[in-house]
Amino acid sequence: MDIVPQLILNSIIAGAIYTMITLGFNLIYTTTKLIDLSYGALSVVGGYSVFFFANKLGLDLYLAIILGVLIAGALGLLIDRFVYQKLRARKASTMIQLIASLGVLTVIQAIIAILFTSQFQTLSDPSSFNRTFEIGTAVITEVQVIILSVGLTILFLLFLLREKTMFGKAMKAVSDDEEVAKIVGINTDKIISKVFFIGSSIAGLAGIMIGFDTGLEPTMGLPVLLKGIIASIVGGIGNIYGGVLGSFFLGFVENFGIWKISGEWKDAIAFSVLILFLLFRPNGILKR
Repeated sequence: MDIVPQLILNSIIAGAIYTMITLGFNLIYTTTKLIDLSYGALSVVGGYSVFFFANKLGLDLYLAIILGVLIAGALGLLIDRFVYQKLRARKASTMIQLIASLGVLTVIQAIIAILFTSQFQTLSDPSSFNRTFEIGTAVITEVQVIILSVGLTILFLLFLLREKTMFGKAMKAVSDDEEVAKIVGINTDKIISKVFFIGSSIAGLAGIMIGFDTGLEPTMGLPVLLKGIIASIVGGIGNIYGGVLGSFFLGFVENFGIWKISGEWKDAIAFSVLILFLLFRPNGILKR
């Protein structure tokens, strides 16, 4: 039973990582109703941006992290401006937009593989975030503490943004009915562009945290995205706070699910949970 505290801690850390992924994804989905597959690639962009600036150019690590977040956000903004916005103007179906996002994901991953090769990379070095802490019989790394703190901070900031600002109210209006929002004078394209920047920045930050925790590779975007989508559906897709519950639920199910079996079954457990929710509770833990 000594392994139980470590499993609980691992579950919480996994939930925090999934929370970061899910928050940005759900933010974009609730506003645009688009399942944006390119979101996964933006997490890779954030991680590799830090790798380039800090490991290759030798810039200050914290400056590199800020640049990585901004680059991911800016790229998400450009993707919306030159791809999704044009598709929305042409009244393209959700399926067309989904296929377009898959194309963007594939292109970005290919470019990253060309620039940095397909070799596994790590953001960690002996002088950064290398401490460990003991909580009873469980061990947590400094990076994992930061991941948990960052995930909770993003959740709090998004709550303030959505509930306490005029932009949040406009975002909710666009989410409820984009056409009506236009009629009452809301610049929906501007609101959606800002949402893409914020959501993509969160994706970039999530990729950076994953890079410090487990490392980077060009094709990690899709697996990262799928965990975010599963957590969103389990929690209630379209419900940002439900996505947080889904993230921690998935983290606990995965880690306790592999207690007695190989860790290779973790993805199978996650998709089994997804299928069960789709069959018996398609609205998720919390309805939209």
